[in-house]
Parts: sequence; structure tokens; C-alpha cells
Amino acid sequence: MQPMTVKEIAQAVGGVWWNPWEGAAPVSAVCTDSRSVQPGSLFIPWKGERFDGHNFIDAALSAGAAGCLCAKLPADLRPDKFYIKVDDTRLALKALAAHYRDRFQIPFIQITGSVGKTTTKEMIAAVLGAKYRVLKTPENFNNDIGTPLTLLQLRPEHEAAVIETGMNHFGEIAYLGEMVRPDIAVISNIGDAHIEFLGSREGILKAKSEIFQNLKPDGVAILNGDDPLLNGLELPFTTIRCGQSAHCNVRVTDILDHGVAGITCTVTTARDTYVLRIPAPGEHMVYSASMAVAIAELLHLNHAEIIRGVEAYQPAGSRMRVIHLPEDRCILDDCYNANPQSVSAALEILAKTECDRKVAVLGDMGELGDLTAQAHYNMGALAAMLGIDFVAAIGEKAAMIADGAVESGGEAYHFATKEEAIRELTGQLGPNTAMLVKASHAMHFGWIVEELCKAYD
Repeated sequence: MQPMTVKEIAQAVGGVWWNPWEGAAPVSAVCTDSRSVQPGSLFIPWKGERFDGHNFIDAALSAGAAGCLCAKLPADLRPDKFYIKVDDTRLALKALAAHYRDRFQIPFIQITGSVGKTTTKEMIAAVLGAKYRVLKTPENFNNDIGTPLTLLQLRPEHEAAVIETGMNHFGEIAYLGEMVRPDIAVISNIGDAHIEFLGSREGILKAKSEIFQNLKPDGVAILNGDDPLLNGLELPFTTIRCGQSAHCNVRVTDILDHGVAGITCTVTTARDTYVLRIPAPGEHMVYSASMAVAIAELLHLNHAEIIRGVEAYQPAGSRMRVIHLPEDRCILDDCYNANPQSVSAALEILAKTECDRKVAVLGDMGELGDLTAQAHYNMGALAAMLGIDFVAAIGEKAAMIADGAVESGGEAYHFATKEEAIRELTGQLGPNTAMLVKASHAMHFGWIVEELCKAYD
């Protein structure tokens, strides 16, 4: 973050500097967690359902914060620290990030979608990184805290910003977009994620389409051209559709699946043709790659840079991370999150691996509302139909996964907890076995991956 004076911060957030004095040092970092305060930073207390960060203002200041924003002032004000009074610290952080973003005249790309947001963000950043210094959303900082904190990481050396934005309720993408104000808006697809809160896929489309409310008038929309709901959108912006369908502006053909080694394909645009090697498994990767090609052309990358950028892609975290273990054991670590579309894609990748035995470790999928039981059953049935040798279903909702697999002719066990399952899973991961591990993030299946790696490293 570039330095901001205390006066500038107060003006940006519409707050009152409660104890002004001459010579207050500029701030060059913002923190919302008192446990990770940087010396000289601005502390912004966050108020949640079960906590109030205002209770930790004194701790943050003692840890080195130069001052704070606050919706309620502490009883005693330290003379060596500044206090800026605001009505709402959440809205103040948003205003601060929006103000700071205006310092940078660089292309901003905002991404949303039901599945593959992070993969698409990482792919676009990798391709643009072949030419530019790129700021990208770190980890899963895609909410009302993470997005402003990401924008506040912008520095003069950055030449493009790739910002991932998530949501599970109406209004959230519009809220985040008011900070990002993108030049290019990307929707990866429309699936069932968060349907519990949004009612239907049409509701999800409406919520995701909030991204266009803050797209600049001369901006560009990048859409999945094979998604039927997205294809129905008529937008007052230049729109580029990417996918395998004949109507796509950026079209993918000649897809070859090389299992865990990745995908090769041809991407054809109005300008050029690219033969791409995508170093990650799964046919779904062609959508992220084709969208990255479209954006790279808009931002003037040449042929060689685009090819090199796609080849530089690396998955983020536990998103189809391939782990090779002794005696041809292979773990497909895709346990960051799960919904019906991503589980289906992951099972298809597992089915195409060249290992003799294939095992799926599947857990609960969240926020599916009335679809919960049928969606879990369908995933088990799909695993059996794809010829997966064994399904371990873990969690209360996942009991229906086991039912779906068994009733479709497969072999499956249900376990209440991952701790109960780990001994069986360790035995199932025999030589020449591929094991997919996938569930919603709340299931914390990363622990399973860690335990399996310990067992066979």
C-alpha cells in the first residue's frame, strides 16, 4: 500500500479525526485482525455476529498500530495514536479501498461465477503475468473483507489487477463491484452453489449479473459461451463468449485429455489461433484458458506471451492439486470446496486417470437447500456409473452419496466423520491407486490429505 495521510483517510471514509495533531505519520498498511498488526498500520475493527473487534483496539494499538477507525470510541484515547470515528467500519473499509483504487489507471478484471472463480483468476493472472506485473486476489480473499484488503495492496509497479469476487446473497457482487469498478467483467458459469439462499439458477444468474452494474461504459463482458443461462444475457457492453460451441467468439477445439498431466487444445479467436498446453487436469480448464486468451488479446499480449502464460498456470491451494506418492499412488487434492458441478467434473477426471484402482472420498456439499438430498445421491450414482472402484462418503449429508453409489451398482461405505474414516482410507490408497478427496470447505478435508501423505511419504 502506498502511504496515505491520516487526514486523507478521514476524508476518504467520511470520518472525524477525533484527536488531530500535527506531524502524524502516513499509514502504509491496513489490518482487520489485532493478532497480525504491522507497525504503523491502520487498524479497522470488524463487528460480527459473535465478536466485536472494537474490544481489541487497545491490543492492536499496543501491538504497533498507528491508529484506528472505530464506530465507537474507546473510553480512553491514547495521545500518541489517532482515532477516526465512522458510522460503520465495514462501509469505511469499502470507501477507503474505493478511494485508493482511484489512484491506479490500470486495467481491472473482476471475476465471479458458481464454479471455477479461483481457477479462472489464477489462469488470467498467469497469462497476463507473461507481460505485466499483476496484482491478484490472494487465497480466498474474495469477500467484503478480502476484496478491499486486496485493492489496498496495489502499488505503483502493478500494471493490471485480477480481482475474484464471491457471494452467497443478492447485493454482494454489486457491493464488491463498487470498489473494483472493472474494465473487464468475467462470469465463469452459473451452477447450483448457494442456491439455498438464491432460490434457483435464475436467481444465481441475477446475483452474478450484478457484476455489470459497475462495469465501465466502454468495458467488456467475458462469458462462458457454453452456459445456457449466460447465453441468454443481452448486455449493453462488448461481449465475448468463450467455449466449444460454434457461436463462441473465442472457440475451443481439438481437446485432448492427458489425465493428470493436463489438457491440450486449440483456441481460435478473430485475431489468431493458439495451440495450448494446460498443465492441470480436467476438460473444464479450457474455459479458464480461453477466457484468459480473450483478455490477453484485449490487453495486447502477443502470441508467444499467451502460450507461455498458459503453460505457467499453477493451481491455487487444494484445487485439483495432483500429489504423487510412492508405488504409483496419486491423490487428487480438490478439497477446497464442492458443489454438484465441481464434484461431477472431479469425478470425471478421476475416472480418466491411468491408475488401476480409483477411489473417491466425498463429503458434504453445503448451501444446496432443497436440492441437498438429490444432489448428494446423484454424485454417488455418477461415481458408480463412471466405474469408480470405491466411494468413501463422509458426513451427515454424504450418507446419500453412499446410497446413490450402492444403488447404482458401486461399492461405498459411509462414515460419520473423517477421523472415523482415515484408517479405511489409508488402506484403500494402495499401489497404483488414484484417490480423489473432495468436499465443501467446512468439512476440512485437507486433514485427510495431510494424513495420507504422512502415511506414504
